[in-house]
Amino acid sequence: MDARLKHLNALRTFESAARHQSYSKAAEELFVSQAAVSQQIRQLENAIEVKLFIRTGRKMKLTQSGEKLYCSTQQALSTLIQGFNDIQCEAIEGNITITSTQGFSSFWLMPRLYKFSILHPEISIKIVSSSDIEDLQQNHIDLAIRFSENENIKIPDNLTYVPFGQDNAYPVCSPKLAKQMQLKEPKDILNCWLIKITKASIDWPDWFVEAKIKDFQKHKMWSEVSSSDLALNAVLAGHGVALTSKALFSQYLENGLLVTPFDIKHPTVCYRFLIFDPNSAKRARIKVFTDWIKQEMADYEQG
Repeated sequence: MDARLKHLNALRTFESAARHQSYSKAAEELFVSQAAVSQQIRQLENAIEVKLFIRTGRKMKLTQSGEKLYCSTQQALSTLIQGFNDIQCEAIEGNITITSTQGFSSFWLMPRLYKFSILHPEISIKIVSSSDIEDLQQNHIDLAIRFSENENIKIPDNLTYVPFGQDNAYPVCSPKLAKQMQLKEPKDILNCWLIKITKASIDWPDWFVEAKIKDFQKHKMWSEVSSSDLALNAVLAGHGVALTSKALFSQYLENGLLVTPFDIKHPTVCYRFLIFDPNSAKRARIKVFTDWIKQEMADYEQG
C-alpha cells in the first residue's frame, strides 16, 4: 500500500479547509481547534513536499497543486460516501430538516404542511428559516428551498437541485387602504406609504417603469423592512403597499384580507429550487417530501 495513504485524516482536513478556503471554518466543521487544522495541513505538505495553500488576506487559497489534490480528494470522499450510503440508506420513517426563507416558510409552506403530515405521519419535519445559503452538511440540513432570478442556481458540487415552479411579485395592500386612498390608476400608488425589503432583487423602481409611472424618484414615503414576512404583516395591519411574491399572499387574496390594487406584475421572474445531497442517507425520505411539495406547488399554480 502507498505510504502516503497513512495521511487520510489529514486529507479529510485538507478537503474541508479547501472547500471553505478557511482553517477556522474547517475547524468548526471538524470539531477541532484551528491550530489542529493548521498542524495537519503543515504535516501533509511536509509529507508530500508540496505547498497546498497560500494566505491572501483572511482566506487560504489553493495553489495549483492544491487545486489538483482538492479535486482528487473530493472525488475519493464522494465515492466513499456513496459506498456508505449504499449500505446505510435509512428507512422512510424518521425526520428531515428543511430550510427556506422566513416568508416562504411562514406564508406558503407552513399553511400547507399539515397535508404532508396527514399523508406521511411517519416523517417528522423540522423547519429552519434563513435567507442565507446554508452549508447543508455543516448545519445538519437535509433540504433547502431557495430562489433565484436565473433558471439555474449555483450550488456546491456535492449537491443537486430540482426546479419547482416560478413566481412574480405584485403590489398588495389591505382592501381598506385601497378604498381609502382611491387607488384607481397605477400613479395613485405614489400617494401611499410603500414598503421596501432590504437587499431584495424585486424592487419598486423596476415596477414603476413596468407600470409606466413617471416622477417616482420624488417619492418620500418609504418603510424599509428586512424580510417579506415583515412586509406582509405590515400591509395586513393596513400600513402601506408592499411588493412581494404572489405565492406568499395568495391565501389572503382568497379570504379578502388583501387585494392587488393593480394587476401589473414585476418584470423579474423568481425561480424556485429544491436543493439537497443526492447521496444523503435520508434520500428516500427527501424524495417523499420533494415529490409532495412539487405536486402541491403544481396544484397551487393551476389554481
